[in-house]
Amino acid sequence: MRDPETICSNRARRATHASALALSAALLCGGCDTIGSDFRSMGEVLMPPSPQEAAQWAVDTTDSENMRRGISLLATSSFGGVDAYVKLYRFYVKDMRDPLVQSAAIAALARFGRPEDAVLIAERLSSSFAHVRLAAALGLQRLHNVAVTEAMWRKLQDESEEQETRLELAVALGQYPQDDVFQALVAALDHSELSVNLAALDSLRIMTGNDLGISRARWLSWYAAAPVDTRFVAENVYLYPTYQRHMVFWDYVVFWDIPKWDQPGVPTGLNDEGAHGTYDSPASPAPAQPTG
Repeated sequence: MRDPETICSNRARRATHASALALSAALLCGGCDTIGSDFRSMGEVLMPPSPQEAAQWAVDTTDSENMRRGISLLATSSFGGVDAYVKLYRFYVKDMRDPLVQSAAIAALARFGRPEDAVLIAERLSSSFAHVRLAAALGLQRLHNVAVTEAMWRKLQDESEEQETRLELAVALGQYPQDDVFQALVAALDHSELSVNLAALDSLRIMTGNDLGISRARWLSWYAAAPVDTRFVAENVYLYPTYQRHMVFWDYVVFWDIPKWDQPGVPTGLNDEGAHGTYDSPASPAPAQPTG
């Protein structure tokens, strides 16, 4: 007869071994989706969707994820500024109910739209979806239209708004060297979030050419003493910001998806530069008809 202590020890080892096997199986199964996703991503980069496929996805009313993917692909393509696509972006910005599709359409319209499209995008600052409002704030960095400044600075002053949205609005307002915008940015120096304070300060630097720190009193004193016609004479060139970082080793390891960074630029409509150029050709495809 075996010692009870030995039996318990063997059972404990078997239980531990079974648990380890179960955990390994779970990790392997959980990793299957990740591995499969990586291979799908690799396949999409090596064999990207055709323009026709991207257009068909963009109007696939039976699948909102296809619509979002299609709009995103068009927005980052060389032919995404074709008039037919821009009309599609406008339609989705105005009437799309799915917030993810609408956000993608805002980003696309901001990239390829005209200054008057800023008005349509600014209307989305009142959306009930936080990520749509954030997309609108980001989009307004790329389009210049003085008609939207009041909507922007009023939303900036609303401290119940998400921090990220107010931060991006503070950045976007740097392209408007005018008195009401100045006052709104100075007020934002007193917001409770440091990131909003610093974004407002950067815009004040661009507008005035001065750096008076995040002291609201110093900025208001300067404003009161500066001649009206010279307050914004020393303004710097405004460029909408883009995400960039240094390439690292792992970026090159994933050779099928090496990052390509968008470059900062002057907003469409600023300095009367007109709309973004597009790289479309007469052979660029027109949108497919909705499938739903």
